[in-house]
Amino acid sequence: MLPAYAPRTAHSHWDSGLWTRVFAASGTINPMTGAPFTEAMLAGLGGGIGFMLFTFEYTEVTTASVVMRFHPGPFVENMLSRSGAAVSIQQTGSARLAQARLDAALETGAPAVVRVVRGQLPWAEAEPWADMDSMDIAVVARDGDAYLVDDGGGRLERISAAALGGARGKRKADKHWQAHVLVDAGRDGGAALTPQVLRGAVAQTMEALLSESAPPGIPAGYAKNFGLAGMRSWAAWLRDTSGKRGWARIFADPDRRAGAMSMLHRQLTGKRYSGPGALRPLYAQFLREAAPLADAGDGVILSRWLEAAGEYPKLGAHWTWLAALIELDAGGDFAAMSETVAALADAEERTARLAMGTLMTGS
Repeated sequence: MLPAYAPRTAHSHWDSGLWTRVFAASGTINPMTGAPFTEAMLAGLGGGIGFMLFTFEYTEVTTASVVMRFHPGPFVENMLSRSGAAVSIQQTGSARLAQARLDAALETGAPAVVRVVRGQLPWAEAEPWADMDSMDIAVVARDGDAYLVDDGGGRLERISAAALGGARGKRKADKHWQAHVLVDAGRDGGAALTPQVLRGAVAQTMEALLSESAPPGIPAGYAKNFGLAGMRSWAAWLRDTSGKRGWARIFADPDRRAGAMSMLHRQLTGKRYSGPGALRPLYAQFLREAAPLADAGDGVILSRWLEAAGEYPKLGAHWTWLAALIELDAGGDFAAMSETVAALADAEERTARLAMGTLMTGS
């Protein structure tokens, strides 16, 4: 008999927290420890931390968006394939086939994960900018002609099949997407979790932070919006008082500035695009858990990762301080924010190079 689903389990980041609960309820364990996967381990396998910042000027508003996790790489897909768990991922344009597949998955007793536009859930408030992206939720069980789902509220919500199908089918890119653990499959869902996989996960994360090129699939001109280059661009835009990209110009209007600062603060402190301390403390925990498992026997990785793990909580405290400055806004005086972001970029670079060491992706 599979363990019960626990919707109130505390989490730092939505996707890694959700899959921690789903794996626990499906009896999936970490093959390197023989224990249930921790959120920190799954977050690190997904890519852990990152940085992206964009502003867009529209007729009525100017937006500011920040992402503090590994992005735009396939965070959830990384997490699942690197875990070695037997996970089936399916997608279809047919609502009828999608429901049949969901019912079949639930018959195994394990929860399934589906992608929805959250604002389309009956109890959720629509948020135009957040609803541009889908969000994963767990479908835990069938309940008569409806379903019980975990959307992060700490309890299971009941939703009709029609309402769930509507929320799943709203966004074309991941219409009727589903992932579920193949219980008792007797085979791996991806590459087995090994020391090499752990080293490759950390290398990919640090390379993305340190890279001066745009991420795969992103136009080259946007390299300045990602990683350490993105942090330094932000610091420059914050202190620019006359240029067309300077925040003093694009947020000169108090209403536009207030809306953008509110959006930026919610994303920086929320758990969908970030988490406590911009996810740096959670990544520190991942490094502490992964270091003894990934070490090649000479103590080099163990030493470097544990040292980096000591630095990331400090970085998290500085990101929290930056979020407080953004919340205060200070009438559009961006000088203090610029100094904080510039210092963070330097500290992030030192810590990333420390964790990177001699690692190479795929080593």
